[in-house]
Amino acid sequence: MFNNNEWLSQHREDVIDPSREIVDPHHHLWPKPHLSYDLEELHADTGDGHNVVQTVFLECGASYRADGPEHLKPVGETEFVAAAAERAAKMPGKAQIAGIVAHADLRLSELDAVLDAHAAAAKGRFRGIRHSGSRDESGAPLSIPGRAPAGLFEDAAFRRGVARLGERGLTYDTWIYHHQLKDYAALARAVPGTVMILDHFGTPLGVGPYAGKRDEIFAKWKDDIAEVAACPNVHAKLGGMAMPDNGYGWNTRATPPSSDEFVEAQAKWYHHTIKVFGPERCMFESNFPVDRLSISYRTLWNGLKKIAQDYPEAAKAAMFSGTARKVYKL
Repeated sequence: MFNNNEWLSQHREDVIDPSREIVDPHHHLWPKPHLSYDLEELHADTGDGHNVVQTVFLECGASYRADGPEHLKPVGETEFVAAAAERAAKMPGKAQIAGIVAHADLRLSELDAVLDAHAAAAKGRFRGIRHSGSRDESGAPLSIPGRAPAGLFEDAAFRRGVARLGERGLTYDTWIYHHQLKDYAALARAVPGTVMILDHFGTPLGVGPYAGKRDEIFAKWKDDIAEVAACPNVHAKLGGMAMPDNGYGWNTRATPPSSDEFVEAQAKWYHHTIKVFGPERCMFESNFPVDRLSISYRTLWNGLKKIAQDYPEAAKAAMFSGTARKVYKL
């Protein structure tokens, strides 16, 4: 799925600001031969010119345990990633997997047992949980459809679970769609003691019934994301909008986009989010290898650096590394 090196190699840029320290707070890993994006592939991307020093792994359903209690099966993913992180630790000069955001069903009565198991498996790297709320009932032909049940964010057991993360000093990440932002804001207000991270701008969709409506969606999204930003416990990940479901169509072209094309298409989403959250609550992310379907790691980070070029140095330092280190306690 992600072995598109030949296609990506058609466009190659010089690295902008190569010494700038980067913490990439959002990537995935899958064991070979499944989707074939393991530590070696991650290091090929993070080592391609930009100064990526640390990363945070986000759950993606990889390498679950094949047997044992159902609620503990996601711990297999943490074991797999911790082993990769231990391998990376023996490679000085390579990006280090400094944090693991695992999966648990936050509605479960056994939640504390699951969190304890992740903590034991992660070897000091367990930072939080992602239990995604993404759900779309429009019939859009989504390449990575969310499968959350209806009403998840209003569920009392789920809210107790999110609150429990805060009590234990853990973070809560989620992936949703743009039309769910108001529900997400209501959740954030209900659990003010938990540090929450919104992934991918709330995933503005651009396929199926959402195709050709980007300006209309942006106008509504601007207000909805500002409502989310009014919740001081929420932080924003800036990235993840090169997925096929965002509808830019780059993955279907003969050649990949340049960083200038990327900036022209998406910069306004970044600038508005930075405006309403403030740089100290924003962190640039790669969402690799999913966004790798559309753009190379080198080109993506060049684009992010171009978006950030007119912000003060303190703001750049926060968005490229400081916010991620603070939020995930790296």
